[in-house]
Amino acid sequence: MAERRDIDDPTKEYPAYEPGRAEPRGPDQARPTGAGPDPAEPGPGVAGPTGSGAAWPDPPVGRSGLARLLIFTGAVFAVLVAACLGLRAVNVLPSFDNPFSDRTTDRSQPVLLQSMRDLSRYVAADGTFQVIVDLQEHRENVPDFLLNQRTLFVGSGTVEAYVDFGTLGGDAVTVDNAAKSVRVTLPAPQLAPAALDLERSYVVAQERGLLNRIGDAFREDPDAQHRVYAEAQRRITEAAQGSGLDRRARENAEKMLTSLFGRLGYTSVTVTFANP
Repeated sequence: MAERRDIDDPTKEYPAYEPGRAEPRGPDQARPTGAGPDPAEPGPGVAGPTGSGAAWPDPPVGRSGLARLLIFTGAVFAVLVAACLGLRAVNVLPSFDNPFSDRTTDRSQPVLLQSMRDLSRYVAADGTFQVIVDLQEHRENVPDFLLNQRTLFVGSGTVEAYVDFGTLGGDAVTVDNAAKSVRVTLPAPQLAPAALDLERSYVVAQERGLLNRIGDAFREDPDAQHRVYAEAQRRITEAAQGSGLDRRARENAEKMLTSLFGRLGYTSVTVTFANP
């Protein structure tokens, strides 16, 4: 019985063949001139390994070159952008303004002083109020989507409580130097009209009907916004009247006069207020 290694060795009668070749050919043997195509090296039009008759696909050409071109183009673009940004940061490149940018032209006239007056008021207290005004103007029996104007406005304003010293009479102050006492009669504190703070007041929403929009295209109503402001001012003034601001003004005015006459050496200071 033959040994295992004898079975695996090539036979001596038949030489070894290279894979895919039908004839023995060593590394130094060349294919004869005029021979047909090598079955181990199929070219275009030669059946593929499956024998279906389809041609062997050509190897991809130019993919690596295209990728390198894209990478190079991206790198050059990034370098140019970085260079432009750097030069613009150091103010080397000029700046180009947007030709369609928004511009504001101020054609206002100089301020004209109309009047001047002397005041003898002592502002003893003030209060800041905020009100939400929901003002709607519409017609009866007309749908709101046709004729309607509604404005939601948040108004913020300040009301001052003051004592007008300009109305004091000659007998308003009674002084007793012997007893070191003073008696002062002041007018009742008054509330000034509310002053809206335009920086803290704003329109939240505004609704207009179809006919209102068409009318605004031909004629605007400049008093519409004024009516909203006036309503906010009126409501703030009314709210200040019931807020106890006048009572705070009485207390502060009394403290101020007591401190003032106390520094002058008076030990008894009495402050009374006239009826409003």
